[in-house]
Amino acid sequence: MLIYKAAVLNAESLIDVVQAYHPAANGALIKKAYEFAEWAHREQRRKSGEPYFVHPANVAQILADLRLDTASVCAGLLHDVIEDSGVTREALEAEFGREIAGIVDGVTKLGKFNFTSREDRQAESFRKMVVAMAQDVRVLLVKLCDRLDNMRTLDHMSPEAQERIARETRSLYKI
Repeated sequence: MLIYKAAVLNAESLIDVVQAYHPAANGALIKKAYEFAEWAHREQRRKSGEPYFVHPANVAQILADLRLDTASVCAGLLHDVIEDSGVTREALEAEFGREIAGIVDGVTKLGKFNFTSREDRQAESFRKMVVAMAQDVRVLLVKLCDRLDNMRTLDHMSPEAQERIARETRSLYKI
């Protein structure tokens, strides 16, 4: 099995990557999102044993590698805080503004799938993606980067979980 391992960028390095293609990017906002997400996930661990924050940092790095804007990179850092740490959308909006909170909220809603059949799942996932793109295509981009990092880090999951997640990813994003 091929195992993908990349070094996690610290806040300053992530800011440097973003400012290399977007010199006017708000580095202070990226640093604030980085530190907020790191704090929000401080007690969580991945199945590998590493800090959970590695995941949102990797998602933000993928978004930066794709040369997305400051709001997208911040949303990548924050994409799991509503779902996993009890931070509300209102609190996120108060800290980071409506734009970033909206992207994070959209990613959270896009991830809530509860279906009975494969056909229902595919139809509903497609509908949710279309709605997300109509509101802000960055919601879908953050979700795709989230899924990419999840796929890259399946090595600590059981074979059954690896297969389930891979099948789910294939069906969710096969359009």
